[in-house]
Parts: sequence; C-alpha cells; structure tokens
Amino acid sequence: MIEIVRGEHDTGPPKPSEHLENLKHDFLASIVVFLVAVPLSLGVAFAAGAPLLSGLISAVVGGLVASLLGGSPLQVSGPSAALTVVLADTIATHGWPVTCAITVAAGLLQILFGLTRLARAALAVSPAIVHGLLAGIGVTLVLGQLHVVLGGSARGSALANVLALPKQIAAHHDQAVLIGVVTLGVLLAWPRLPQAVRRVPAPLAAVALATGLSLVAGMSLPRVDLPAGLPALHVVPRLPDGGWGSFATAALTIALIAGLESLLSAVSVDKLRGGRRTDLDRELIGQGAANVAAGALGGFPVTGVIVRSMTNYEAGARTRTSAILHCVWILAACLLLTGVLRLIPLAALAALLVYVGTKLVNLNGLKEVRRHGDLPVYVVTLAGAVAVNLLTGVAAGILLALALMLRRMIFSGIHVEQDGDRHRVVIEGALTFLSVPRLTRVLAGVPPHAEVTLELLVDYLDHAAFDCLRGWQQAHAGPVTVDEIGHPWFGRGRAGEPTVRRSVAARVVPRWLAPWSQWQAEHVVLPAQRTASSLLCRGASEFQRRTAPLLRETWDGLAHGQQPHTLFITCGDARIVPNLITTSGPGDLFTVRNIGNLVPPSDGTDSSVGAAIEYAVGVLGVAEIVVCGHSSCGAMKALLGQAPAGLDQLGSWLRHGQATLRRRSREAPLLLDGERPAAEADQLALQNVVQQLETLRGYPVVAAALERGALRLTGMYFDVGAAQVSLLDDAARGFVPAGALEH
Repeated sequence: MIEIVRGEHDTGPPKPSEHLENLKHDFLASIVVFLVAVPLSLGVAFAAGAPLLSGLISAVVGGLVASLLGGSPLQVSGPSAALTVVLADTIATHGWPVTCAITVAAGLLQILFGLTRLARAALAVSPAIVHGLLAGIGVTLVLGQLHVVLGGSARGSALANVLALPKQIAAHHDQAVLIGVVTLGVLLAWPRLPQAVRRVPAPLAAVALATGLSLVAGMSLPRVDLPAGLPALHVVPRLPDGGWGSFATAALTIALIAGLESLLSAVSVDKLRGGRRTDLDRELIGQGAANVAAGALGGFPVTGVIVRSMTNYEAGARTRTSAILHCVWILAACLLLTGVLRLIPLAALAALLVYVGTKLVNLNGLKEVRRHGDLPVYVVTLAGAVAVNLLTGVAAGILLALALMLRRMIFSGIHVEQDGDRHRVVIEGALTFLSVPRLTRVLAGVPPHAEVTLELLVDYLDHAAFDCLRGWQQAHAGPVTVDEIGHPWFGRGRAGEPTVRRSVAARVVPRWLAPWSQWQAEHVVLPAQRTASSLLCRGASEFQRRTAPLLRETWDGLAHGQQPHTLFITCGDARIVPNLITTSGPGDLFTVRNIGNLVPPSDGTDSSVGAAIEYAVGVLGVAEIVVCGHSSCGAMKALLGQAPAGLDQLGSWLRHGQATLRRRSREAPLLLDGERPAAEADQLALQNVVQQLETLRGYPVVAAALERGALRLTGMYFDVGAAQVSLLDDAARGFVPAGALEH
C-alpha cells in the first residue's frame, strides 16, 4: 500500500557517481537545516511550556522516523510553532506525561487517516482557512512571547495578553529586554546583509550573537535548562485518570493541525522541485509514526515544517538523506554540546518565536486570498483562532466558506432593461426558491401593460422559480416573450417535461454558434416576423447586446489596421464558417470566398482573387495561405456536368475549374483519412484543393515569399456531415484529420 517514492531526479538505480554527488549536496544541506532546527526546536518547546529537551527529542526521533517512512523526500519534520498554542493549553490541562500520551494518540489517528486514504481531503480545505489558521497561530504566538521579550511572562489567553501589553511596555525593563531586542534586530537585518554573510542561517546567527552578548556583558538571566543528556529525561506517557473527552479532543486537534501543516508543506516543496509528486497518504502515515515514536519517548508533537523543508530545498538537498543527517547532527549536539546549549538565554528564544510568529501572518497569502474574494473567511478563521481556540476558528471558517459557496452557487442576477415602452427582464445564474422573493419584487416593478421579453440565461431552474415565472407570465396584461438561452429549463417545464437535475440537461449549442434559423425560429413568435431581414436584424441585435461587449477591447485594438496571419480561400457555401472551424477571431483571417474555392491563373484573366492574393501576401505579409474545400460542393457537381441550366455567369466562372478536371484524369485518387470518398464530387473536391495550391505557386508574389521561407501553403477539407476538418498530408497521399499532423 505504501509506495516507495524516490527522489525527483531518479530514473532508475543511481550510479555510484550519482550517489556521491547527491551525498555531497545532502551533507551540506543537512548542516544548514540542523543549524536552523536547533534554536527553533528549543524555542517551540519553550513557548508551549514543555520541557526544552522534548523539542530536541522530537527533532531527532520524530524527524528521523518521518524522513524514513514519509512520502516527501525533501520534507524535514520536527516541532512546529503551529502547535504551540494548542500544546500550551493541553499541557496546562493534563500535564506533560498525559500530553505525551495524547501525542501518541494523535499519531495513531494520522496513521489511520493515511491508511484510509484521507490525505487528499486536506487539499479541499480552502486556502483562506489555512492562511487564517496560520495567521491566528502567529498572532497568538507573538502576543504571548512579546511579554517574555519585554521581561514578563505570557498570560493564559490572547485577550489577556492584549490587555496586559500596555502595562508590560510601560514597566521596568531588565537585561532580558536587551537580549530580545538584539535578537529581533539581527533577524530583521540579516536578509539585507551581503550574500557571504547570509550563508549562516539567520536564527543561528541571532541566537548566537545574543548569547555571546549576554556572556560578554556578564548578564544574569534565565537560560536554557537541559538535563545532562537524553537518558536523564525518563518521561513515560501516562493515560489520564479521567476527562477522556478532553483527551480525545486534544488528540484529534493535534492530528488535524499537524497533518494539515505536513501535507501543505509537502505540496509546497513539490511545487518548487517539480518531478514526481509526493504520496500524501504515505506522508501522513510517516508523520503519524513519527508522533507515536516522539510521544513515547517524551517528545513534542511532530509535523512537516514548511520553514525547515524550504530551507532544505534551497540549500540544495536532493534526497531524504539530508533530513536523516540533520537528525544525526541534532543528536550529536544533545549529547556533546549540552553545555553550549545551556548558555542560550530564554529571551533570545522568545524573540526568535516572535519573529517566526510574524512570518506565519503571510501578507502575500493574504493578498491572494483577497483577490479571490475569500477575505471574510480568512478574517473569521483568524479571529476565532485568536479569540477562542484553533478548532473554533477552523470550524467558523469552514461554515462561512460553505455559506459563501452556497450563495455563489444559487446566485441569480435579476434586472430589468428598458427601451422605450419595451422591457427586458434578464435573469442569469441558478434560479431557485431562495431567489423567488427577489424575483417577485423585480417582476412587480414591470408596468402591467408593457411589452416584455423574459430573457433566461439560467443553468438551473427549480419548481418554485418555475411556478413564479409561469404565474407572472399568465397574470401580466401585456405580451410576454420568453427568450431562453441555453438549455430550455422553462420551456421543458411548460411542456410538462421539466428537467429536475443538471446532469440530465441536454447540451445546447450557444446561440452565437448555432444557425440563426434554428434558434430564432424558436423565439420569434409571430410568423410574419420570420423574414430574412428580421432574422438578420435580430442576429445583429443579439451580437450588439451579447458579443460586442466581450470583444470590444479586441476590436478597439484593430480599429486602425489589420495584421491577419492567414489568407483563407474557401467556397461561398453557407455551411462553411471559416472562423468557427479554425477557432479564430477578429483580425486573424483575411478571407476570400467564391464558388468552388477556385484560384484563377496569375495571367490577369480574373483580377479580383489575384488582387486579394497580392494584397494579403505583399502588403499584409500573411504567413500562410489556406485553400479549404468541402464535401457536397455544388461547384464540383457542376464541373461533373450537373450545373443548373441558364446560369451563364456561373458557367463562365467554372472555366477556372478545368485544370482540376485535367488533374483528376491524370493523377491517382486522393484519400480522406485513409479511404477514398464515396461521392465522385467529394473526390474531385480533394483534387481541387491540391490544384488551387499549385495555381497559387504561379503568382510571383507567392513564389517570392515561398523562396524566402516567409510563407507556407496549406490544403484543408471540411466534411460537413461529420463536422471534421482534415489537412493535406503529402506523405499520406491525401488528407488526414486535423491534429494528426504536427505543425
């Protein structure tokens, strides 16, 4: 079930030289991560009120287990600032031994989540909730540790910390304040220093300088209190004597927050490194196993930490060896450098956590949330996390996100447009029972005898909304025309066959793509209105109201000239719509249409097509000329002797098709998608496209452009019945479906 995920560059068993190269990068990266992890591990444990050594235990044991079993090769795990708030409350309620048991229980829950493949469900959580949760943790952390930096102690809640802060600022400040300010100053100034200096991690530099200052100045202030070594802690997890509900809630909270941060950290690293994605279920199982191991040995809960993981990646790590080695260095520091670690002032760790807390309030993430319209979700999550607790903040954010989603899904835009005595009621979106009160209010504002067009652009219409519309239509004294765009929700209901689910709604061709005669016949009520001129007028009106606003900016850029990329020569047949079958728009095609998509010779016998060719190639500089034929072409039938009688002009024009007939008699038949067309006229249409391309080469302006490599000629064929565009392929001796050729 757990699939081994190799490094991003793995393409098979690594060669010995590749092993050595990876080890070199991983070794250097592990040292950088180790230097960042030690002060952060101590600081996180200090902020939560846990034994300081517990932070180092989780960095060693939890980090090692997560690195070996997790799904993200570059993820670095350890104690995280995101858990300090909930851990502080848990420790105050249950004590440290029971908290260790809670950590073990949280790990077992994470393993269960991973085995049941629930990891990807975390990705469904709105980014606004995630950013709001992290910001809430950051604000709570800053408010508490700021008191420590100022020489005091953190209060029991964020509100109490806020209320006590003015008094703390005005109080007498001792040596701890100086150490805290120096630590913060170094952290803030470090990114502005030269690159060579910044090779030393900022947390290490800040804590080291603050510690050195405290020693040189002979300051007497609280420092890190560590036992002689790891075996001296002797913490065994203990189950509570009661309060199992609180125990379970704490375990679930830690499991969810730790799992969410771990998965988000893994996804963030994936976005940077590219390559194979992380197995998120395996990552969650690895994190759970790490928490079981850390909790059993008296360690702090473990998560995949974004700061350390990003540092690992940016330091050049290539495989999970880097994360494993960083655990070895931390263990060595615990055993060999305990005396050095005891020199670190607690005020320096508090200042480091204030800095980390401010980083959790991600301003770039906040801007992104605001751009997507989810700022209320962010604010509610943050406020709930700070004012009450983390789970309350997340729950409030999820409820608000669901409410906003529901509002967006059921939103219907309803407004009235007036043109003289005529009124157009436009309804857009999903029209449900929730919109009926507003719909009724808008319809009541329409004058009783006005001529009304009810324009429905709805993607869902429920029973209540249908009854409201039908009742108003029947009660209105003036004429009401229902103009339903898209699927006929209202029309199907009136016919006694209402559509009750979106999934069974038939796909409808947009009106601007469907033939006018098809949709206008459904919406023009009076037969007398169904004239050619009225169809064109209604089409122009439809364009002006719906399409023009969408393309106004495009046409504005074309107002002073054109720069088409293609000269498109095709038949005048009404079934051929060049821009539609080529997915092109205004300004793309310089189009020439005539009977049979014929190209007269360049001898000047017909200057109309020749002038268009010279202008397109010589003046506009098009890069391509396309000749497009089609199936069931009347011109090809006429060339085969089926021309209508008495059309002298048509007969005169079709003399330019004699070259196509001669080509047909001397050349082998052309194939269409590997087969010969059944209709003789369609066979001739294929030959006709090739012949017109040959004639084009006889134009001096075309020949010169081809010689320069500035132009290419393309043959195209459109099968009307199959709605299939095919392109000429010389290698296949015929035409193949568009997309089969690489251009």
